Amino acid sequence: MADAFNLRLRCALAACLPLLAGCGSGASSTTGTTTPAAAAAPVISTTAAQNGAVVVTLASATSGATIYYTTDGSTPSTASQIYEAPFLVASNLTVETIAAASGDANSSVTAKSFAPNIPSGTLVWSDEFNNATSPNAQPNPLVWTYDTGASGWGNDELEDYCGWNSSASPCSSANPNAYVGADGYLHIVAEQPSAGVYTSARLKTQGLFSFQYGRIEFRAQVPEAQGFWPAAWLLGNNIATANWPACGEMDVLERVNAAGSPDWNEGSIHGTGFTGGTGLGTRYDFPSGQTAAGWHTYGMIWTNGSVAYYVDDPTQPYVTYATSSIGGLAGAVWPFDAGQANFIILNLAVGGSWPGSPNATTPFPSEMLVDYVRIYTN
Repeated sequence: MADAFNLRLRCALAACLPLLAGCGSGASSTTGTTTPAAAAAPVISTTAAQNGAVVVTLASATSGATIYYTTDGSTPSTASQIYEAPFLVASNLTVETIAAASGDANSSVTAKSFAPNIPSGTLVWSDEFNNATSPNAQPNPLVWTYDTGASGWGNDELEDYCGWNSSASPCSSANPNAYVGADGYLHIVAEQPSAGVYTSARLKTQGLFSFQYGRIEFRAQVPEAQGFWPAAWLLGNNIATANWPACGEMDVLERVNAAGSPDWNEGSIHGTGFTGGTGLGTRYDFPSGQTAAGWHTYGMIWTNGSVAYYVDDPTQPYVTYATSSIGGLAGAVWPFDAGQANFIILNLAVGGSWPGSPNATTPFPSEMLVDYVRIYTN
């Protein structure tokens, strides 16, 4: 009887196995395969910017998920732009986004439409560097972070870049290299704490704020002496995945060494196939009696297919670059309309491949002052 009972039990279990295989989340009772769970669909949240514009943040509850998004009406896929940082929305568009994670199916699409209907020329975001707290206030940590260290930054620069309140040698919290003064200016200070040792600061909005298209202005004055290289510029958020120069670089303010006659500023663009000696750069000559050591507004007008630069007067760009500008450069790829938003960089380099080293005439400390950074609609 035991043998007969065991035989009946084995037969019953065998009959149940197909049913058992179909039990459990995501399983198929017909194929026996397991369908992976989907990543959590991204959540689209916003914070107010200015005059109807918003800053958009994307997030998925799935740990380690990569978020992809579009703003051009196309359905997002894993070939779309990767979300790297909150981005400004100041025009009528729809953000569509998905999340993807290893071992999971892609999430469903989350979409949100924006129709702010903001007139052209409207201020939609700014940092005015206001300070009513202390003589040396921290630049807004919700907007600005820092590159730090003495890696040369690809240009054989000599400075150690120091973050806010850093006391790691040679940086000194007693002599900060970046702060917002009671005068309402951002101060970026180049110091020489000892012979042959230089410190400065390189602020950036990477991971915190970015934008695509619009008119950006920097009101600034810069030091002019041998070995100084102040700059205000932008890089694509996709530098984390596409690397430089494929991410694109737009240099709005760039000036080296002592003032010449006439004094000048250079506006440049760089991308795959046009860097270094093949990069596109144009000098703006200041009118007689003016120098970059005085206050000026350095601006860029970024539209689809075009990047234009101006000094002081947005109606008078001194150069406009377009997709046709790289037509004669072998292997050149226009990177500025690939869908990525860009982040902002403000820095004062010391030494490097363009200006050369400081000399006995170079004064320390010296500083670059920034009154504001503003973004307007086109």
